[in-house]
Amino acid sequence: MSAGGHGLSGVERRGLMFVLSSPSGAGKTTLSRLLIDKTSGLKMSVSATTRPMRPGEVDGRDYFFVDKSRFETMAKEGELLEWATVFDNRYGTPRVPVEAALSAGQDVLFDIDWQGTQQLREKARADVVSVFILPPSAADLEKRLHSRAQDSDEVIRGRMDRASHEMSHWAEYDYIVINHEIDEAFAEVQSILQAERLKRERRTGLTTFVRKLQQQLEK
Repeated sequence: MSAGGHGLSGVERRGLMFVLSSPSGAGKTTLSRLLIDKTSGLKMSVSATTRPMRPGEVDGRDYFFVDKSRFETMAKEGELLEWATVFDNRYGTPRVPVEAALSAGQDVLFDIDWQGTQQLREKARADVVSVFILPPSAADLEKRLHSRAQDSDEVIRGRMDRASHEMSHWAEYDYIVINHEIDEAFAEVQSILQAERLKRERRTGLTTFVRKLQQQLEK
């Protein structure tokens, strides 16, 4: 499938699914926000969910809010690229808007865990670029979790316990970024995205571009 979007070179390319995963507190959410704010041609994936809409949320912007029956149908009919159950609510990525973005040459950012990443890879390996964010140390991770002042000590202990399990999947990712300092980590993540955008197989307009160059040279 060819892409309708153009890179800085003017050559058409297909978009990619850019996945960021990390243990809670390692910086995934901050890096995702920076990428969306400072990177053109990149949009955040919008998930479908069965949880109730919260004040201030907008359907189609924050989530696609659906009931459990509709969600089950979407999963059964192959309308979701990945899905999971979190605290008795279902979350999943609708296939159609993502594929439309990729075909238009737009990249889609995913803030998901290793299980969601695995599902994406199974369905669309060539389109997926995955990055796992690691903290520089366990002490640093615990400090960051405490500094957010959002959770009790018990919840933080639970997050620390889960972090070890989540980190065990690091080798399943294409790239690893150790978040010593957020600006440095952001620069590394941006460089990964830029390099992946330039891959030959994603630049669907290269054949036409090269042929035109050859024609010009042969005149």
